[in-house]
Amino acid sequence: MSINNRILFEDNHLIAVNKQSGDLVQGDKTGDVILPDMIKEYIAVKYDKPGAVFLGITHRLDRPTSGVVVFARTSKALPRMNKLFANHETRKTYWAVVEGTAPKNQDRLIHHLIRNTKQNKSYAHDHAVPNSKEAILSYKVVQKLDRYTLLEIALETGRHHQIRAQLSKIGCVIKGDLKYGARRSNKDGSIHLHARQLEFNHPVKKDPVKIIAPVPVGDAIWKAVSD
Repeated sequence: MSINNRILFEDNHLIAVNKQSGDLVQGDKTGDVILPDMIKEYIAVKYDKPGAVFLGITHRLDRPTSGVVVFARTSKALPRMNKLFANHETRKTYWAVVEGTAPKNQDRLIHHLIRNTKQNKSYAHDHAVPNSKEAILSYKVVQKLDRYTLLEIALETGRHHQIRAQLSKIGCVIKGDLKYGARRSNKDGSIHLHARQLEFNHPVKKDPVKIIAPVPVGDAIWKAVSD
């Protein structure tokens, strides 16, 4: 799906897109084309902009994750958006399809995460351990299928692989997430974690902004839980 069909919000200062699984928000050792470059090309063509297009990264999503990502189109908006994320003044809502059922219909999880950079993985502990960082999220069950459960998650902190690690810790492994214990991978390399909604006050205009990202198309499980 082209970028044109994935724009969720756009004004002079910001642009939000529905990231597909596999899209890179930031370059890595693969050298694959990154999402910001695709958006810059879209802006250059749409607005007939000569020369370099400014686009600032305000936050990130893991490569196998899908959903809403916001970029800054101006140097004025970038530090202000970065500050909103750093100060937890944004409200992030995720959807996760997990294997089996959740231990409770809703709960608030507090863990202490240790990041292993060599493995690119985080480990959740029930109590503080040396070099750990507190991770907090709340979840509620939205829908139950035969073998899977749809959870809605509200993040209170933004740690590396936080949702993946915390859900795995309570036995709710995200569908397709082999790194955190899934039974099998998804054919397209995705995991069933989707950044569903993002809310914040506009960094320049100060108006409330609410952006909702449709779930990935062509996937039977996402279709079953979103219908």
